[in-house]
Amino acid sequence: MGTNGSQPPLPQSDRSTNVAAGHWVLARAGKRVLRPGGLKLTNRLLDAAELQDKRVVEFAPGLGRTATIMLERDIASYVGVDQDVDAVTRAQSVVGSRGTVVNASAESTGLERGSAQVVVGEAMLTMQGEKGKRAIIAEAFRLLEPGGLYAIHELGLTPDTIDAELADQLRKRLAKTIRVNARPLTRREWCGLLEESGFDIEWVGTEPMALLSMRRNLADEGFGGVFRILRNVVRDRDLRHRVLEMRRTFNEYRDNLTGIAIIARKPDGSV
Repeated sequence: MGTNGSQPPLPQSDRSTNVAAGHWVLARAGKRVLRPGGLKLTNRLLDAAELQDKRVVEFAPGLGRTATIMLERDIASYVGVDQDVDAVTRAQSVVGSRGTVVNASAESTGLERGSAQVVVGEAMLTMQGEKGKRAIIAEAFRLLEPGGLYAIHELGLTPDTIDAELADQLRKRLAKTIRVNARPLTRREWCGLLEESGFDIEWVGTEPMALLSMRRNLADEGFGGVFRILRNVVRDRDLRHRVLEMRRTFNEYRDNLTGIAIIARKPDGSV
């Protein structure tokens, strides 16, 4: 399940389906859009970022789906950063000669200070604890020129007044289900974290967290993609078990999960 024709292997293809991270399990099933708010929220985010003629850095490009969309928007340059070697190979195969993907951590990219006008990151801050979140946000701030934009698309908790015990229960259930220590935040918490790191909030958008709903998959993957996913899930018992386990969890907590996108600006005069 780790390869697809002549394409490079998927990240974590050396791990069993039972222990691999949930998003890469979904990729094994044939899913290509792995963002909480789907393609609709990704496109809304990129529209708000006004990418044309901008120098763009993307953290954790994964399968390269968003990179492809951005390159179609006539950006000035593209650099992807991913710490997974297989993800780097995969994304570079998608980007080709139109950009570069480097093997590095989003916390310490090694890229030049102020070299980006827009930094994009999707569904990756959620997977970090508070220390990791702050380190990645600080690196985005360092990479941006003054006035530059940090555009994120993450998993959110709702409402802002969610009971603390319920939020903790939800996070623990997510971590158990997707095999990653996911730490989604409320809208207020996401915005507060960015503001504490020096950013000004410019725009916030949300869409339902419907990663495994039929309607969302038809919109994101098309009929052919949905057929591919269903065929793979039916054929593979372990894959089917993991996908259904994630679907049950997402459905159980659907009233308290959301896809959230935020654009934050590095103030003019910042270094």
